Amino acid sequence: MQVNYDKLWKLMIDKKINKTQLSEKAGITTNAMAKLGRNESVQVEILVKICNILNCDIEDIVEIEK
Repeated sequence: MQVNYDKLWKLMIDKKINKTQLSEKAGITTNAMAKLGRNESVQVEILVKICNILNCDIEDIVEIEK
C-alpha cells in the first residue's frame, strides 16, 4: 500500500495556500513537507495539524492506494 497526497495539493490550490505558508501555519517541518511531496508516510499528528489549518478531514488530503 502507498499513500498519495494529490488531494492535499489540490485543496491547497483551492484555498490559495502554498507549502511554505502551510508549513508555518501548521507548525510542521520542511522535512515533513518534503515527505508529503514524495508521497511518503508521515505521522498522523502532522496530518491532523494540516487538517486543522485547512479546515478539513484526513480523507480530504490523503488517499491510500492498494
